[in-house]
Amino acid sequence: MNKMSKKRSNCFEVVTESGQIPAKRSLRLEAANKLRDLILLEELKPGTHVPERDLAEAMGISRTPLKDALRILETEGLIKYGPTGRPQVANPSLEEVEQNFQVLSALEGLAGNLACKVATDDQIKDILALEKSMRSLPKKAYGTLDFYRLDMTFHTHIVEATGNEPLITSHSQYKARLWRMRALPAMRKERLETVLAEHNKIATALKKRDKRATSSAITKHIRSTSQNIRRLWKKNLQH
Repeated sequence: MNKMSKKRSNCFEVVTESGQIPAKRSLRLEAANKLRDLILLEELKPGTHVPERDLAEAMGISRTPLKDALRILETEGLIKYGPTGRPQVANPSLEEVEQNFQVLSALEGLAGNLACKVATDDQIKDILALEKSMRSLPKKAYGTLDFYRLDMTFHTHIVEATGNEPLITSHSQYKARLWRMRALPAMRKERLETVLAEHNKIATALKKRDKRATSSAITKHIRSTSQNIRRLWKKNLQH
């Protein structure tokens, strides 16, 4: 009982420190955004049980929008429900993560190919501007959540430039499932130069509308991310 109370207390404190949700907003979406960020930053660690009553109180909302928020995160693969129906932060196996990366790589590789053929000049300019903005950020911004969001926006805009709704929908699902995992290497400053160089190769190929080069650069970039996650995973197991 004491151990369970301690876990609930820690979870309550983490969410309390992040602040309550302002009134007159979509409570379920705001709650989902708040919890997603806390999971991404590992303030709420994999395997952590999520006490609904405590978190609703910490956020200043009722349990109904919190339950809705947890269901949103469940569809994104960030929350899992155990046999007793209690929610907890998902803790996927390395095999599950790598299988999801295989699908994501195929989706984004296809998107790179299609974007070269159908994207408008303005869409490509927008994508190139995003890549340039990442290289232009002050050093203190690297390794932050804001940098990671800009990184994901770059990838998402390439997919959206295809205008292919089934592809966009499928990519959105796998992007959500891998949201936390992709952040692990992306937010490590020692990976900065590699990430920026890989993005630059993608942008350069897209600017030329070179289908093969764009698709190849994207799949290599995602493969590099997956390999780094494997290394980090094994490193954590050794400690």
